[in-house]
Amino acid sequence: MSGSRQDDDRLPPPTRDPRDPGPPRITTAGAGHRAPHLLASRPDEAQDPAADRIGRDVGVVIVAAGAGTRAGGAELKQFRWVYGKPMLLHSLQTFQARPDVAVVVVVLPKAYAADPPPWLFQCDIDRLLVSVGGRERSESVYNGLEDMPEEVEFVLVHDAARPLATDAMIDRVVAEARRGHGAIAALPVVDTLKEVDEEGRVVRTVERARLWRAQTPQGFPRAMLERAHAEARRSGLSATDDAALCEALGLPVRVVRGSERAMKVTDEADFQRAEAMGMLAE
Repeated sequence: MSGSRQDDDRLPPPTRDPRDPGPPRITTAGAGHRAPHLLASRPDEAQDPAADRIGRDVGVVIVAAGAGTRAGGAELKQFRWVYGKPMLLHSLQTFQARPDVAVVVVVLPKAYAADPPPWLFQCDIDRLLVSVGGRERSESVYNGLEDMPEEVEFVLVHDAARPLATDAMIDRVVAEARRGHGAIAALPVVDTLKEVDEEGRVVRTVERARLWRAQTPQGFPRAMLERAHAEARRSGLSATDDAALCEALGLPVRVVRGSERAMKVTDEADFQRAEAMGMLAE
């Protein structure tokens, strides 16, 4: 299975409004074999008392390293505004609002990882890491995994192109992952499905009773996901989602109910759909 290519060579250079004072103080977290990863630090950040009661053992990788060419325009799709804020910021703030989340690793294209847009820091920057994306999605997730702190026991992987994921569906994914296997948000297929040949002629009607549309977030015990990515790198396997890497090893993955709000913004028309979807309850 081939993964989606993330070619950074065509990306526009990052720009900053000269009137903007810029983000808070940033320190280098470590270069490793890639470009430096960034750790934002603000000593006066208020601590969430709920986190002390629950314990923060969940890490999140938000994949935002694609070029987003199908959406059109010079600005990266994940940086464009939708339903009141930049698309990527929706997901970042949603996950950081959770008391069980220890850190969110945002994986950006190389051209932006060293100089992120200032609005990215409208969050709890003590729980923010910026990592450098790879040429394919699997490599981007792997890079994000490498930056997870030791206390993280469960990892959620989420696509920035799904800005309206709900807390309820995240709860379901986390709860299932805590049972020791992979969990993906998904929705059952309701349309009639047709298989067609190269000329567009219908070959057969596909039975839909057991088919689900995969969404994100997808959650896993950390050791399980790290094993899946390590094996994929050794074998040269790439996939369009992390569950497929686990499936290739025979590791258990279960579906939990997703949400229509967690639609994927792919092309220009999807921005209008997302605006309307944001006003609907789950």
